[in-house]
Amino acid sequence: MAETSPAPKSSRLGGMFRALQYRNYRLFFIGQSISLIGTWMQQIAMSWLVYRLTDSVFLLGMVSFANQIPSFLLGPFAGVISDRFDRHRVLLLTQFLFLIEASTLATLVLTNTVTIYYILGLGVFAGIVNAFDMSARQSFVVQLVEKREDMGNAIALNSSMFNMARLVGPSVAGVIIAAVGEGMCFLLNAISYLAVLTSLLLMRVPKTERKTQDTEVLKSLGEGFRYAFGFSPIRDILILIATLSLFGMPFTVLMPAFARDVLHGNANTLGLLMGASGVGALLGALYLASRKTVVGLARVIVVASVLFGIGLMAFAIAKTMLFAMVSIFVVGLGMILRMASSNTLIQTIVDEDKRGRVMSFYSMAFMGMAPIGSLLAGWLAERIGIMYTLLGCGFICLLSIIPFVIGLPRARALVRPIYQRLGILPEIANGLQTASDLTSPPEGGKM
Repeated sequence: MAETSPAPKSSRLGGMFRALQYRNYRLFFIGQSISLIGTWMQQIAMSWLVYRLTDSVFLLGMVSFANQIPSFLLGPFAGVISDRFDRHRVLLLTQFLFLIEASTLATLVLTNTVTIYYILGLGVFAGIVNAFDMSARQSFVVQLVEKREDMGNAIALNSSMFNMARLVGPSVAGVIIAAVGEGMCFLLNAISYLAVLTSLLLMRVPKTERKTQDTEVLKSLGEGFRYAFGFSPIRDILILIATLSLFGMPFTVLMPAFARDVLHGNANTLGLLMGASGVGALLGALYLASRKTVVGLARVIVVASVLFGIGLMAFAIAKTMLFAMVSIFVVGLGMILRMASSNTLIQTIVDEDKRGRVMSFYSMAFMGMAPIGSLLAGWLAERIGIMYTLLGCGFICLLSIIPFVIGLPRARALVRPIYQRLGILPEIANGLQTASDLTSPPEGGKM
C-alpha cells in the first residue's frame, strides 16, 4: 500500500491536487515534470534538425515512424513483462536506457557528425525502449496512490504535468535552437533523465502480490487480447484511440513544415505553435483533475472529439499566426480531453491482473498507430499539400466519434455493474466504502 502523508497536507492540497498527498506520487510528479520538459525540447529540436538537414516532409514522417513503430510491434509483449515483473525496476532500466540514447544523440549533434541514418537508428532504439516503458509506466502510476477514488485525479495530474512540459519545453527549445543550435536541447534532455531516475530511486514502493501468470507468453497474450477486445467498453475506447493516433496525431509531424513554409517562420514560430497547443491541453487536463468522479467521462470524450476535429480543420486553413495559434489551442484541448478521459475509463474498469496487457494495447493504439499515420501524412503532404492533408485528417477524426456514440448505451449498461462494485456511482457509494479490498489500488517517465 502506498505511503500517505498526514491528513492536514491533503486538506491543503484541495480536490484538484489530492493525488499529491501520496509521497511516491509526489516524487514521480516532480521527477517526471523536469524530465518531460527535456523530452519536449528534444522533440522540437529533432523535428527542426531533420527538416533542416533534409527539407523533406516525408523524412519527417519516416523519423517519427522509426521512433514509434516498435510500440506497435512490441506493445503486447511489453504488457506481459509489465504484468510479470516489478514495474518499478522495469522503469529504472528503461529510463537509464533513455539517458544513454539522449546522450549519444547530443554527442553526435554537438560534434557535427550526425546524419539522418544515425537519427533513424537511435529512433528505433528509443522506440524499442519506449514500448516497455509506456506499458510499465501506465500501470505503475495507479500503484502510487492508495485510494481507488484518487486514481482518476492522479491520471489527470499526470496529463497536466505532461502538458505543462509541452508548454514550457517547445518555447525554451525555440529560443535555444535559434541561439546555439539543436545540440544543446539534446544535451539538456539527457541531463533531465537524472531527475526521473532520482525520483524512482527515492520511492518506497511496497511489494504487491501478483496472481500466478501462465508461463507461456503467447497464451498470456491471447488471454489479454480476448479480454480487451471481448469487452466492448474497452474495445470501443481502444478503437477510438487508434483512430485519433492514426489520423489525428500526424499534425505534430507536419508542424515544422507548417511553421516554415505556410507561416514563413522559424524555430521560434514552431515553439509558439507547440506552446499554444500545450496551453489548450494543460487547461483540459486541469479540468479533468478538478472532476471528482469518472461518471460522465464518455460525454467528455464525445465533446472533445468534436473540438479536435473542428480545430484541426481550422488549423489546416490558417494563414496568420494568430488564427493558427487559436486553432491549435482548440486541437490541444480536444486531444488531451479525449486521450486522458479514455485512459481514466480504461484504468477504472480493467481487472488488475490484466492491467499491464490492456495498457500495452492502449499504448499500442496510441503510440503504435501514430507512426503509420505519420508516414502516410508525410507522403500525402508532399503530393497534395499540407493544407489538404490536415483537412482530411480533421474530417476523419470528426467522423470517428459516430460509432462510439452509437455503441454508448450498451457500453454504459456493461460498465454500470463495475461502477457499482467499486462504489463509484453516487447512490451506492456510501454502502460500499467499507469494502477494504477496493480501498487500495490493485497495484503515465517520458511520455
